[in-house]
Amino acid sequence: MTAGERTDELRSPARVRDPRHPTGDGAVTLARLSERLGYDLVTFPDEPDQPAFHDTWTLMSWVAGRTERIHIAANVLSVPLRQPAVLGRAAASLDLLCGGRFDLALGTGAPPTGDGAGPDAVAAMGGPRLSPGAAVDALGEAVDIVRGMLDAGEDTPLRFDGEHYRLTGVERGPLPRHRVPIWLGAREPGALRLVGRKADGWVVTAGQLRPGELRDGNKIIDEAAAGAGRDPAEIRRLLNIAGTFAGRRSGFLQGPPGAWVDDLLPLAVEEGAGTFVLVSDDPATIERFAREVVPALRAAVDRELPAPLAAGPVRGAAVRARRRAGIDYDGLPRSLAGTAVEPGDVDFPRVRSNYLRGGSPGIVLRPGSAAEVAEALAFARRHPDLPMGVRSGGHGVSGRSTNDGGIVVDLGALDTVEVLDEATRRVRIGPGARWKQVAAALEPYGWALTSGDYGGVGVGGLATAGGIGFLGRKHGLTIDHLRAVEMVLADGSVVRASATEHPDLFWAVRGAGANFGVVTAFEFEVDEVGEVGWARLGFVASDIAGFLRGFGEAASTAPRDTTAFLVMGPPRRGQPAVAQLYGMVDSGDPDTVVDQLQPFARLAPMFQQQVVIAPYAAVMGMAPDAEHQGRGEPLSRSAFVREITPEFAAAAQRLLLSGVVYFFQLRTVGGAIADVDPDETAYAHRDAGFSVVAMGVDRERLDRLWDGMGEHFDGLYLSFETDQRPERLGDAFPPRTLRRLRELKGYYDPDNVFRDNFNIRPLAGGEAKS
Repeated sequence: MTAGERTDELRSPARVRDPRHPTGDGAVTLARLSERLGYDLVTFPDEPDQPAFHDTWTLMSWVAGRTERIHIAANVLSVPLRQPAVLGRAAASLDLLCGGRFDLALGTGAPPTGDGAGPDAVAAMGGPRLSPGAAVDALGEAVDIVRGMLDAGEDTPLRFDGEHYRLTGVERGPLPRHRVPIWLGAREPGALRLVGRKADGWVVTAGQLRPGELRDGNKIIDEAAAGAGRDPAEIRRLLNIAGTFAGRRSGFLQGPPGAWVDDLLPLAVEEGAGTFVLVSDDPATIERFAREVVPALRAAVDRELPAPLAAGPVRGAAVRARRRAGIDYDGLPRSLAGTAVEPGDVDFPRVRSNYLRGGSPGIVLRPGSAAEVAEALAFARRHPDLPMGVRSGGHGVSGRSTNDGGIVVDLGALDTVEVLDEATRRVRIGPGARWKQVAAALEPYGWALTSGDYGGVGVGGLATAGGIGFLGRKHGLTIDHLRAVEMVLADGSVVRASATEHPDLFWAVRGAGANFGVVTAFEFEVDEVGEVGWARLGFVASDIAGFLRGFGEAASTAPRDTTAFLVMGPPRRGQPAVAQLYGMVDSGDPDTVVDQLQPFARLAPMFQQQVVIAPYAAVMGMAPDAEHQGRGEPLSRSAFVREITPEFAAAAQRLLLSGVVYFFQLRTVGGAIADVDPDETAYAHRDAGFSVVAMGVDRERLDRLWDGMGEHFDGLYLSFETDQRPERLGDAFPPRTLRRLRELKGYYDPDNVFRDNFNIRPLAGGEAKS
């Protein structure tokens, strides 16, 4: 039940505090009733001096845990009895735990809203006894501290040196789920000016106001806001109201529902009350207000307003101050405005970076459909000088799904996994789904779809690049199971590509998809996969080159149902190198699993071994759900080799001993991957035996060493490559493949909109075969 920004929400009952319910069930019952009726907010008075009432914070937490949608707030919290830094951390924690449903209302301890402990009660409980002016000053300091604690996107500790509070350096956070608004209960001019300067809302009780006081208070708040460089519209006006329904009018909010509408309408339209909070513990009153007053009042307000309400959230001056130059923030399509994330928004720390790369985009768009993806691309085309990243899961090593000052189209909302046809094992998967989510959805059917080596990776990037995973030698690449895509092209058109529909585009998507559009849905034919053998083996690799040769022999000659990946780092000073082998056997038979792992177990002395029989979904499910917090710029080089020759093994040993590389990986390919004709997909390096990845900290030195190993390489995998030099495209795609891609690029993306991920430049006059 949400009205517009100017009469904003007509919100739910406060004063839920029946002492006859020691378990809090009375509060929960009323909150759930309010939720069912469509209210947006339930509030609780804070009277800590009253032992008959539950502690407000405890009660709010209890109710939050037993409701699903409705927001929770106090009305209002007595700040002198709560340390502000602790209050900020508690607010963020409760907001996280309830899914972004907590709003924070604060007061000086005096009763400006008709409730509150009062100065005597505050002093009796050990709080400071302050003059009215000092209490307002202390409240202002508390607001600054609480905001600082909630601003967990700042890396620096919070320090504060005020007259009433002092912080010598405290870590901020946690980061709340949504931007927790801070409302203030106020009546005196000093407190009202504080609302205008710093608060997100003003809470006051209608029954406590003198004639004209609401209008005068709004004037003081508006003037203070303007003086602080704020738009007064940023400040919500919340008015506590109480009344009785009756057959005949006998006073303010005393009468039939129509009389209530008449009484409240001028408060909303003429005096700026944007949120009405009904003060009642009576279920009948709560229900009647929701069903008979709210719809009529909302309709009346809409008729009286001179202009339509603004789309999207109202961002304050502090948020707008962090906007990046060159972006038309106010020109966002209505469909994207509500979910877009700007640098000053609370969600920005969650979306600014990816797994390895630190970023600071100017705006992150989060479309929820193919049509909204098209609108996001249209917005990006209006900013041709800005970089544009497309993100599915944000895990890609190449790091192109974020940028500095540009646009990011985040597909995380497109994350459904749907079975289309159980007989043919056809499934439809959104690009924003993570592979652990896909594996979990398919596991009940006894199915699996080969993916990478980490369940936290998003579907979109991997499924357009290749997909070299633990089931690869038995089941091929991820793209080998792709049967169709829904895709938004550079011009905003939505097309379906398959073997019979836009077949050239379908060919290009499987290996170079990021250059041709945004895939909004994938259709795969998945495999029957039961339990698998999963191994993690740790080795002491005293002879690095010899160990690599042995691994190459064991991995390439293993049965097809066995796929092994190897990870190494440089040896520590005075100690031999260690290696971690991750292997999967597509079998649930323990004897088969052990037998096929034996050649690997004999490579070198082991210091660790773990072999289990488990569903594929369990292996993918080991990835955590933590948000990405990448820092700096990843430096990664990629290559394919046909085999681990003595010469390559010796060169890899020199690389690991150089001090330049901290991560070195061999992924076994071949097997079913090599069964596919190289011309069938844009991923053309089907004859490779191993994918090689090295990551370092010094670009110049890493490039020099890696380029010096070029004689051993035959191609590369773009998802693991951060070197943007043009010749890398020649490594990634054979000449015939690259020319065909350039021709198709000229047809599907002649303006090179998708240029920020290893740019395939369009060839003028390109054509597609239908």
